[in-house]
Amino acid sequence: MHIKLISFHITPANYTKVAELVLFCSMNIKTAYQHLLLELFEMYSDREAANIADMMIEAVTGFNKINRIMHPEIILNKEQISLLQQYSNELAHYKPVQYVLQNAWFYGLPFFVNESVLIPRPETEELIAWLLDSTKQYTHPISVLDIGCGSGCIAVSIKHQRPKFRVSAIDISEKALTVAKKNATAHLASIDFKNIDILNNNNWSQLDSYDCIISNPPYIAWSENEVMAKQVVAFEPHEALFVPDNNPLLFYTTIAQFAKSHLANNGLLFLEVNENLAIETAQALYKLGFSTNLKKDLQGKNRMLQAKYNFE
Repeated sequence: MHIKLISFHITPANYTKVAELVLFCSMNIKTAYQHLLLELFEMYSDREAANIADMMIEAVTGFNKINRIMHPEIILNKEQISLLQQYSNELAHYKPVQYVLQNAWFYGLPFFVNESVLIPRPETEELIAWLLDSTKQYTHPISVLDIGCGSGCIAVSIKHQRPKFRVSAIDISEKALTVAKKNATAHLASIDFKNIDILNNNNWSQLDSYDCIISNPPYIAWSENEVMAKQVVAFEPHEALFVPDNNPLLFYTTIAQFAKSHLANNGLLFLEVNENLAIETAQALYKLGFSTNLKKDLQGKNRMLQAKYNFE
């Protein structure tokens, strides 16, 4: 048997192509995961890096963690390598993985997300669970309003859990509403969306009376942005995060004033709150005529508030 050896001279012009060819021929799922993990260790804690690497590899290859462990030798194709390189470059610029993949899981459902909306957080799931538990005794379909709906994760999750509820949602951002409507459509959730700025009380007449009002409003003082993670400040929408330093309870007092005229008798208000201002928030609502109940999240922090207006 005769074997013909082929020589190939590497020049600056073809170096990149050769490098890509070598990578293409040798990159299996295991090595791809290891390369990505090493890059992420420089930016995240070990646990966060591992979680992000798992998400990225599964998104690119379609193989979950168990499949990858069982078949580490599977070679990535050219398209998968190209996509992985694109994603890695975005992560290297501190773009959150949820925005890179345009996907975030919340209350057991996948949600489309982009930089027009906040990334859904686990503590907000606890707020929804509190609302659902507090309304389980109702025998009739109740009405719920989500103020500042963003991606629609709160409104869609409530509608998904309680299909008979009448759910409405508002946001000041038309771009955010576009995302929310997309998620509602994806999960077959019939929700009444409106483009409304809750801070402008001239808009309140466009809204009805509701059995429950729920909101995760902006509550971070602008001055805090200097100590926040770069991934948050650089990419998440500031109008959904920050409030003026001199009025950190702006949205809470406004929503409470709105609720006084738009909550049904025995209606309930559910708010996600700044753990550092939880007591102050409860006190502010008490002065406006509400009885309040603070609740700690799974981390032991005061992050949720339930309020009921004391109608005279």
